[in-house]
Amino acid sequence: MAERSFAKEVQKLKMGDGETFSGEGILAITKALLENGVGYVGGYQGSPISHLMDVLADAQEILGELGVHFEASASEATATAMLAASVHYPIRGAVTYKSVVGTNVASDALSNLASGGVTGGALIIVGEDYGEGSSIMQERSYAFAMKSQVWMLDPRPNLPSIVKAVGDGYELSEISNTPVMLQVGIRSCHVHGHFTAADNKRPEMTVTDALENPARRLDRIVLPPATYLHEQEKLTKRKPAAEAFILDRGINERLGSDTARVGLIITGGSYNTVIRALNRLDLADIYGDTQLDILVLNCVYPLVDSQIDAFCAGKDAVLIVEEGFPNYIEQQIGHMLYRSGRSVKLEGKGKLPMGGEYTGQVMVDGIAAFLADHAPGLLPAAKVATNEEPVAIPDLSKTLPARPPGFCTGCPERPIFAATKLVEENLGEHHISSDIGCHLFSIMPPFDLGATTMGYGLGPASAAAFHNENKGGRRSISFVGDGGFWHNGLTSSIGNAVFNKSDNVIIIVDNFYSAATGGQDILSSRATNKTKQTQNSIVDAVKGMGVKWVRHIDRTYDVTKMRDTLTEALTTPEEGPKVIVASSECMLNKQRRVKPELAKAAKEGKRVVRPRFGVDEDVCTGDHACMRLSGCPSLSVKDTGDPLRDDPVAAIDQSCVGCGNCGEVADAAVLCPSFYQAEIVSNPTERETRRATRAQKLMTWLQSRRDAKRIVYA
Repeated sequence: MAERSFAKEVQKLKMGDGETFSGEGILAITKALLENGVGYVGGYQGSPISHLMDVLADAQEILGELGVHFEASASEATATAMLAASVHYPIRGAVTYKSVVGTNVASDALSNLASGGVTGGALIIVGEDYGEGSSIMQERSYAFAMKSQVWMLDPRPNLPSIVKAVGDGYELSEISNTPVMLQVGIRSCHVHGHFTAADNKRPEMTVTDALENPARRLDRIVLPPATYLHEQEKLTKRKPAAEAFILDRGINERLGSDTARVGLIITGGSYNTVIRALNRLDLADIYGDTQLDILVLNCVYPLVDSQIDAFCAGKDAVLIVEEGFPNYIEQQIGHMLYRSGRSVKLEGKGKLPMGGEYTGQVMVDGIAAFLADHAPGLLPAAKVATNEEPVAIPDLSKTLPARPPGFCTGCPERPIFAATKLVEENLGEHHISSDIGCHLFSIMPPFDLGATTMGYGLGPASAAAFHNENKGGRRSISFVGDGGFWHNGLTSSIGNAVFNKSDNVIIIVDNFYSAATGGQDILSSRATNKTKQTQNSIVDAVKGMGVKWVRHIDRTYDVTKMRDTLTEALTTPEEGPKVIVASSECMLNKQRRVKPELAKAAKEGKRVVRPRFGVDEDVCTGDHACMRLSGCPSLSVKDTGDPLRDDPVAAIDQSCVGCGNCGEVADAAVLCPSFYQAEIVSNPTERETRRATRAQKLMTWLQSRRDAKRIVYA
């Protein structure tokens, strides 16, 4: 159950020639794949590309009608290896994944695919996750294109350019027998717009056709001596063919005035931000018309020497706009100009920041600084940075409290870490290895747990070096989510621990979905998926790898049981890895499923009961230990108005989903018994209504009596 359904939107994929297609970038990419006769599609989800996988999953019926095979791949490596279908057969394939983490995982398969080359078009749609909104380490995918000699497109963030790039990518791939990366950032994935649609095309050869007519070329197989020939072929045949196509097709665009003495060479993905910056500097209108000379690199690799040289001819200075570090493009262009003997002044990093996202203000400042040095006459006097007082922008970090990321209301992972804190109170601190996924929020307050994260599914692997030579000594604790477990963890973490006789403790956080990427189904999802085999047991898989000590907790909200099981794992004399599978459904996905059902039942007049928790103000002591062991967003503080009570009491707001974690934590930690459970009943029975009315009257009388006594005492 993904976080968003595209069941209605995917009907637009049926549009034919001449119709106007409107929607999001990810929908446009899917439509472009169908228009270009794709034969098979695969991939792995991850921001900003997750919704593309969701669109493809919702469009399986449409894909099937066209003879297109779709798979949700086990990992990015699996997805890239899937493109092997295009090595010997003229079938167009496409895969998608989040980068740079996805590209890292895929790199082995990518190297082999690039070495042998392809016959059919092979398109890798890379969701570049760089900048302030990213959740991963800050690296770029560009190095992989250079290393493996695959070509990289980076189209302007508008629907016509993105759709065109898909078609160009396939032709470029086939003409040069090389896989092509189509890089799309968050601006491209979620930009809205429209384009003129074309008819969908059935693949000229389907994967079924290929199976019925097997083919094989020895020179495409990655094995010496063919590998030595592949290297030469990349440089002497494939790259020249790609460069010729880039020029002939006009993939890169030259905009503005070609007589300008200064120019900008920009990546396609940065186009919108650059034009907005020029607009703010009164150097471009809202349609992008400008008096500067701009070369837009919709293909960022390979660069064509002759095109760069021709653009720089007769110019005094050129600014390279390349987000992220290292400055790969700037280095290449600098080398080209040096070899050609050009005296043009090349600027890039320095005028623009070495690293970090090129936001609107960053771009304005960088371009203004470049023009102030090399073409001050282009800048209106009021815009020249040296003559203009900067507008003071308040530093909100000094006036607003920090808001670290945390678990959702009712998250079943929160009690796991509450139990871990309780265990450490008794047994002392332990080295804890974290993993990629929602559970990584445990490193933030109030839990402050976890020391490392080395990659998706590699939490237990990152604890592999910690082997205590002292018999009965302290063990490490590591976490891995169910998504990471199936992606990479089963072999790299669990199998590795079994093979090397690890004595450490592994907790597998099972919330039934790949929750952090949007709630997609995985092997162990308990929901029935009509196109996938789900409900495969993590416990059975772990035992199958050879783990002897396995415990399964099927309700993580039982903090006491979670605490006691973890204590047992850390203290048992049994040797070998100790694995706890902690299972409870992701609350976000549960609410997406349950809320519509309850609303429908209530509308039909059926009796519906919803649990809700509260805090008794008269019992609460105000020490807030419950919050330090829970951190639920629905838990807050409330002033009672009592002058004799200095501390505010705990309070639960209306976002509570009734998971019961706060009460469980209070019980397990032997805190004050101030939590109570109430039930909100829609369409109650007559008996329930009478009972509630009597109870309300009694409570009102008791409260008024208490208030009267307080007045007398005052």
